Amino acid sequence: MTFVVGENCIKCKHTDCVEVCPVDCFYEGPNFLVINPDECIDCALCEPECPVSAIFSEDELPEDQAVFLELNAELSQVWPNITEIKDAPADAADWDGVPGKLQHLER
Repeated sequence: MTFVVGENCIKCKHTDCVEVCPVDCFYEGPNFLVINPDECIDCALCEPECPVSAIFSEDELPEDQAVFLELNAELSQVWPNITEIKDAPADAADWDGVPGKLQHLER
């Protein structure tokens, strides 16, 4: 089982989750974070740390977020590992809860 970063992280990219991860399984893109499913130990520490509720347990991933399971696996293979908290983008609050953000994902 793994945790999955979903759509609401796009353009919000808070990194509170990174700081609590005991196995450093987060990877950072230009405007989104992902979890490597092969490294995640299903500890559930990251989920409550996300201020925009963008992290889901794989078995609780909403149907409309299913594509993010594959995206997390794919992008964690090419993006650099992130292990320390960083400031969120200045406009992160403006993007929280905005639907249809997948089109804004920068690779």
